[in-house]
Amino acid sequence: MLRNLMLAGTLLGTLSALPAMATETSACLITKTDTNPFFVKMKEGASAKAEELGITLKSYAGRIDGDHDAQVAAIETCIADGAKGILITASDTKAIVEAVTQARDAGILVIALDTPLEPITAADATFATDNFKAGELIGQWAAATLGEGAKDARIAMLDLAVSQPSVGVLRDQGFMTGFGIDVKDPAKWGDEEDERIVGHDVTAGNEEGGRTAMENLLTKDPTINVVYTINEPAAAGAYEALKAVGRENDVLIVSVDGGCPGVRNVAEGVIGATSQQYPLLMAALGIEAIKTYADNGVKPAPTEGKAFFDTGVALVTDKPAEGVPSIDTKEGLDKCWG
Repeated sequence: MLRNLMLAGTLLGTLSALPAMATETSACLITKTDTNPFFVKMKEGASAKAEELGITLKSYAGRIDGDHDAQVAAIETCIADGAKGILITASDTKAIVEAVTQARDAGILVIALDTPLEPITAADATFATDNFKAGELIGQWAAATLGEGAKDARIAMLDLAVSQPSVGVLRDQGFMTGFGIDVKDPAKWGDEEDERIVGHDVTAGNEEGGRTAMENLLTKDPTINVVYTINEPAAAGAYEALKAVGRENDVLIVSVDGGCPGVRNVAEGVIGATSQQYPLLMAALGIEAIKTYADNGVKPAPTEGKAFFDTGVALVTDKPAEGVPSIDTKEGLDKCWG
C-alpha cells in the first residue's frame, strides 16, 4: 500500500512538472453563400491564414444570399463549440445583431467582413471595402462617360435584397452620389425623387436575379441606358437581358466586386467599369486579429478617421474618365480573385 502511494506521488510530481498543453484556438467563418467567387476567395484567404497560424477554422454559409436563418444557426454552433472568434458577412445586417450579441457576451471576438452590421458597433470590428466609395467611383465614372448626356440618363438600380443590408445601401447611395443624384436619406434606397431613376429591383446577388430584375425594369422603361448593379454576377445577368432585346451595345453597366470573371467582362465590354475589392485580404486580416485576441486579448482598431478597417478599393476600366482615378483591366486581372 505504501509503495503504491509512493508511486502515485512520484507520478503526480512528474505530471505537474510537464509543460501545460496549449489551448487550441478555433475560429468560424460565416459567409452569405459558398458559391459566389467573392466568398470562395474569402474562404481561401481565411483557410490559408488559419493554417499558417495554427488556428482550427470551421466554415459555414447560407444556401443563397439572404439566408439569415442559416447564419444564426452557424453562430449558435460556433458559441457551443467554444470558438475564439467569428468572421461574418451578414445577409441581414440588422436581424443578425441579436445572435452576434450572444456571441460577444460569450467572450467571442466578432468581426464583420465586407458588410457592416447595423449599427456598425454591434461587431467588435469591421474589415471591409469602403462600399460607399466603391459605389461613388462607378457613379462618377458613369456620369463622366455620359458627359452632357448624364442629365437625361435613364437609370436602372439593381440592388441586393429587400431587407436593404448595409453593403447594398452603401453601394447604391454611393453610386447615386457619384452620379450627382440627391439621395435624400443616405441610410436607405428608394426614397430618391430624381426623375432619371427608372426604379429599383433586387437580384439576390446572382446572375439569374440580375437577368430577372433587368427584364422587370426594361418592361417599365425600355429606354434605360445606365445600369447600376450590386455585384458582377448581377451585372452578367443584366447584360443577358439587354442582349435579348438588342440593347447590349448602347447601355452602360457598372458594378462592384473585382472578381476575375467580372474584370474579364470589363475587358470584353460587358461591364463598363467595376470597383475592385479584396476579400482574401479581409479574411486573412480577420484571422490574424482573432489570433492576436486569443493570445493577448487585444481587439483590432479601425482605420484612422473611419468606423472600420479599410481594406482598399480601385476602379477598373479600359475607358478611363477624366478626374476619376482608375486602373486598367491588365492590372485588375493581376489583382482579381475567383
